[in-house]
Formats: sequence, structure tokens, C-alpha cells
Amino acid sequence: MKRFFSDTWASTRAFRPVLGVVIFLCILFSIWQPGFRTALNIQNILSSIASLWIVSMGMTLVLVSGGFDLSVGSISTVSGIFLAKVVATGHMPGPLAIILAIIVAAVIGGVLNGIFVGVFRLSVFVVTLASMTALTGVALIWTNTQSVYVTNSAINAMSVSRVGGIQTPIFVMIVVFILFLFVQKRTYFGRDIYATGGSYTAARLSGIRTNRTLIAVYAVVGACAGLGGVIAVGRTGAAVPNVDPNLALQSVAAVLLGGTALTGGYGSVVGTIFGALFIGILQNGLNLIGVGSAWQYVVTGVILLVSVLGARVGAGRGRVAGRLIKALQQRGTAPEACAVDVPAGGDSDK
Repeated sequence: MKRFFSDTWASTRAFRPVLGVVIFLCILFSIWQPGFRTALNIQNILSSIASLWIVSMGMTLVLVSGGFDLSVGSISTVSGIFLAKVVATGHMPGPLAIILAIIVAAVIGGVLNGIFVGVFRLSVFVVTLASMTALTGVALIWTNTQSVYVTNSAINAMSVSRVGGIQTPIFVMIVVFILFLFVQKRTYFGRDIYATGGSYTAARLSGIRTNRTLIAVYAVVGACAGLGGVIAVGRTGAAVPNVDPNLALQSVAAVLLGGTALTGGYGSVVGTIFGALFIGILQNGLNLIGVGSAWQYVVTGVILLVSVLGARVGAGRGRVAGRLIKALQQRGTAPEACAVDVPAGGDSDK
């Protein structure tokens, strides 16, 4: 039992900084604004970051594989418009329309991004930037720059209804997190993602179909964007053609705050949830204390930078200490008391 708790604590090394910041913000805002700690506000925080949470789960796999995706906001918008258009025809049941919208988003992610990155080995920045730009234009042309209003019981049940007094997006968030945690920890696909991000060449030479893995990764994050788009449409009651410019960058920030390496090969969705919570708690708390939206961007940006810097400095110290202990042990002079727990993935072969 003691070893279990020791291993569990050691596994939190990568996201301890953001975990500490989240706890600090909760205490600070609870003292500053008592309304912050109410059950209703806590649910509001969670439901407000539902789309960010879900997209960040997929973005974690993308970053672990060694890439990133700028097009998730555009994919989310296009899938939301597709859903609204299909439902408006009245020829398809709501649940089937939701599933189809998510599949369309997955196909967009896998074809537009996955194939060009995984098969043709083009730059992820260029590919996803091109996808983002093209899909933004598609959304505007398809809707003629007009919002598409939609009312459907299945969409509402997924985005604004309550079960046992708890908003349904929270249940969706929990299910998505458990699913991704299982994929990362218990499947060959999850292991292939880590191997591909750690060293693409070594993974390919070891027999892993790296191109197929990357296509699947971008299809998965596309599906996450599609699911986020469904929830966004249900919360607003309309599919708007304007792409959310913050979704992609905030999801990447949440993943990095959670300790995932930008260079790939290391990371976990457990840390990502704390990164997403940090963003949601900070924005909600600043709103409650009356900080203007312009200053919210400034404060959020500064705290993001400091938090990520703190995480990287801590990881860097761990790697340096690990190298020193290893060198001493090789010389036979390292005392047992000097044993240092160094997280895996610190020195991936690129």
C-alpha cells in the first residue's frame, strides 16, 4: 500500500505546478468572492469548459505523438453547422445526427490533417493552419455568414439538461476522460502514440505503423472537436459560422500545463484535466470579482506563462539530478540516499 501511494505521488510530478495553482486559485477566489464556492458555480465552471475539456483530451494524444492541431476550432464549427443543417431538414433523428456529425469531424481531421502529416510527412503547422483557414471559409460560405438555429431534444439532453441535478455535459466530460485514460494506459494504440512521439524513426523501424497511428490521432482529435461542437450548438441553440479563435490555443495550453511535452513522447490526460480546470477557474473567478475581459486576457496569459515555465524548470532540475546520480552510480560512488525519482520521457530520442 505504501508503494502504491509512493508511485501515485511520483506520477503527479509533471502536473504538480498546475495542481498547486488550481488549489491556490480555488482558495483565493473562495475568500475573495464567497459565491465562487457554491455548487451552482462549480457546475457552471465545469459546463463552461466542456468543449475545451473534450478537445484537450484529443489534443493530448496529438501532442504526445509529436504534433499539434490548429484546426480544431474550425472543425468544431463545421461539425456544428453540419448538425444544425441535418436536424433542420427533419429527415434524421437527433441521436443519429449527433453521431454522424462526430463521424464527419473525425473524417475531416483524419483526411485533411492525418494523411498529410502521417503519410506525406508535411509540417504539422502548415497542414493544420491550412485546414483551419480553409474550413473557416467553408463555414462562412455554407451558412452565408448567418447563424443556423436549431432545437432538438437529443441535442438539449446532451448539452443543457440535468440528471440528478447535475448538468449532462459534466457526465460527458467524465466519460470522455475515462475513455482516453484507458486508451493511453491499456491499449496498443496508446503505446504506439507514445513510441511515435518519442522517436518517429525508432517507432517505424520497430514495426509500428506510424503513418496509420498519426492518421488515427488526428481523426480522434477531430471527433473530439465534433463532440465539442455538438455541445456548443446545444448550449447556444444555434450553429454560428464564426470560428472560436481560442479553442485550439487554449486546448494546447491546457495540455502543456498538464505536463505533456511539446516535443512529444510524454504526457497524460490526467494532467490535462487540471490544465483545463485552471483555465476555467481563472476565467470564472476573474468574472466574479469584476475584472474586465481585456485584463482577463493579460492575467491569463501571464499566469499561463509562469505556470508552464515553473513546470519546465522543475522537469529540467529532475533531469539534471537524474544524470548526475546516474553518472555517480556508474562510478560506484552514488550513495543510496541520493536516489532521485526522475519521470520517464525526459530525454526522448528524437
